[in-house]
Amino acid sequence: MKACKALWAVSFALLCSGTAQAQDAVKADPAHYKVVFENAAVRVLKIDYPAGAKSPVHQHPDAVVIPLNASKVRFGMTDGKSEDVDMTSETARFTPAVTHTVTNIGSGRIEGLLIEFKSAAPGKATLPQTRAGMAMKVLAEDPRAVVIRSTAEPGFAEPAGSKHEYDQVVIALGAAEMSLSIDGKPAKTKWARGEVQFIGRGVAHEAKNMAGKPVDFIVVSIR
Repeated sequence: MKACKALWAVSFALLCSGTAQAQDAVKADPAHYKVVFENAAVRVLKIDYPAGAKSPVHQHPDAVVIPLNASKVRFGMTDGKSEDVDMTSETARFTPAVTHTVTNIGSGRIEGLLIEFKSAAPGKATLPQTRAGMAMKVLAEDPRAVVIRSTAEPGFAEPAGSKHEYDQVVIALGAAEMSLSIDGKPAKTKWARGEVQFIGRGVAHEAKNMAGKPVDFIVVSIR
């Protein structure tokens, strides 16, 4: 009898462990969440739900979501409550750590990016209110980060060796010609909507608008 109880306890522990691991969004729901980029500071996920699709229960740490189209989403909580949210394209919404389900209750796809924060607490870096050659509109602000819609003017440039004391997740809002070289690596010059680059705090980089016209990005500046 004791052996049976011990075996049951081990089996139960393994089951719970597997369930906890499976709750990670990418593991629990790889059909709707794909890793775009990951490092010690953030994990960036691409979100893609066809109309009517629903996720299994999964979890996220503190995060910010950037919708890339208009959609209507139902978030189902573990206490049985739900919330319907109209997501506006090219906005930002901070979300605290959560375990939930997601259902696309709209007529089109849900498309967007989710930036998950890995630090245990917000940083203390000072974020700029203005930047030369760039128009900035705050979309959302949280102790962890500020999300800004940035329009790089035709003359925008950051010289080689430029550094900031904060992390940046840079998201293109359309096809663009913007040269960005990070840490001496070959420059990225062609961008498509939704493409992401990460500029780490204290990392030397160089940028220049090559389009000859204003270029729009969303920049998540992380304290």
